[in-house]
Amino acid sequence: MPALWGRIRTYDYRNLPRLAWHAWRRSLQMRTVIISVTLSLVAIIIVGTYLSWSISQDLFDSRLKQSLAASARAQVVAQQIFDSADVVDRADVQTVVSQATVAVRDASSSSWLALYRSADQDNNPLSPQDFTSAELGGGVITNDLRDAVSAGAGRQYWQSIEVVGAAGSQPGVIVGSLTTIPGVGDYELYIGFDFSQAAATLAFIQQVLWFSGISLLVLIGAIAWFVARLVVVPIRTAAATSREFAAGGFDERIPVQGEDVMATLAQSFNDMADSLQAQLRELSAISDVRERFVSDVSHELRTPLATMRLASDVVFENRGSLDAPSRRSVELLHKQIGRFEDLLTDLLEISRYDAKTAALTREPTNLVTLTEDVVASMQTLAEGRGSPIVISSPGGHCEAEIDPRRIRRIIVNLVGNAVEHGEAKPIRVEIDSTATAVAVVVEDSGVGMGQDEVTHIFERFWRGDPSRQRTLGGTGLGLAIAWEDARVHDGAIDVWAEAGRGARFRLTLPRTPGVPAGESPLALEPTGQGAER
Repeated sequence: MPALWGRIRTYDYRNLPRLAWHAWRRSLQMRTVIISVTLSLVAIIIVGTYLSWSISQDLFDSRLKQSLAASARAQVVAQQIFDSADVVDRADVQTVVSQATVAVRDASSSSWLALYRSADQDNNPLSPQDFTSAELGGGVITNDLRDAVSAGAGRQYWQSIEVVGAAGSQPGVIVGSLTTIPGVGDYELYIGFDFSQAAATLAFIQQVLWFSGISLLVLIGAIAWFVARLVVVPIRTAAATSREFAAGGFDERIPVQGEDVMATLAQSFNDMADSLQAQLRELSAISDVRERFVSDVSHELRTPLATMRLASDVVFENRGSLDAPSRRSVELLHKQIGRFEDLLTDLLEISRYDAKTAALTREPTNLVTLTEDVVASMQTLAEGRGSPIVISSPGGHCEAEIDPRRIRRIIVNLVGNAVEHGEAKPIRVEIDSTATAVAVVVEDSGVGMGQDEVTHIFERFWRGDPSRQRTLGGTGLGLAIAWEDARVHDGAIDVWAEAGRGARFRLTLPRTPGVPAGESPLALEPTGQGAER
């Protein structure tokens, strides 16, 4: 169980960024809420920081003014006591200092006191001892402050302090001024003021600000979620309806509610859908008529064509008794009637694909054996044109569930195309397979073609060079039918071509129906010697 838990945690952590990114990309509502909350958080932090700083400065300045005023009053009271005293000995001085200390505490409302003899004073036997409250001991009063107070008669100097006592750390301010004891000399009077109450007030205000900010953030998130939902739900409905419409559900419509922008969008979509549905029905009717027309014409032409074929065969078999011009005419007639028959056959096949009535007759077939049969039947023709066919089959001897008639037709078309455009150069045929796919490649080193021509090569009746005549009697539908034959097998025909370097056609088929072929066993671009023209 610990090992399993470790794997689960590793899996969760590893996939968490991907899942978060996936959710971010898919959910408009989530993005809206997160962006709103994030921007609101930034604004709240900025405003809260400014308010906290402003309030703290105001509290400190207010408390500091009170402390300076209290210190000034206390210093005046102490000086009055010193001036009105009549001292004779050190005991009298000490008594006066004690009275002044009590008066300073009463006037300043602070018990943090310190009295130091100025450093530049001469020795005097009447001088009282320095004293310091426990809170101001331990170096709280800095030398810089003492130097400033000693040199600045009639002025106040202050510094912030941190007093550490039994109650913990207490912030405060210490105010120093110079006072004079008649007959004794100048003394530095320091009064400390506790700012703990102001600090507590500031902490409470900051807590209120934080609580208010978090509550406001949650409220903004809830409002953003609600508002985004009001906007996203109609958009989600429109997206779902559009997806259903694109998948063929042409009766799907978006509900129209209200008169806002979303209602206008829904009504516009519905109007567009109605228009498209009407046009699709019209196009479907036209397509049905066209397909039926092609099929009917092809069937109707077969009867007179059969009669013409029989008559042509009789005349062709007796052409030896004719003169040269008549014999030539009979040979051309016999050839063109054969092409006409092929054209009708291809038109019927195309019409079946257009009507989606083409059916496969699958059976286990060895693609190598099938390809070798095709090559053997066309080898004489290819060699007669100076383009011998070389077969390479390192793999591919396994059987595949295909329709052998249709695949044979594909290979015949590809090999015939290579022979016609091979420019009297060798033609290479490769067969290979994997666990899920079989592939056949037919490669020639002929005229080739540009990339613009490759995009049109499977179009019906298309020719790259209109001035070039077909020498093998093709109908112009061979590659279009080959592409349909591959598609109905869930396969594909890919093309690599380059002007002056030839072309390479690759047929890839899944070995088992319903199982994707995956990556083709053969490369599309030429490799090795095949790449060097």
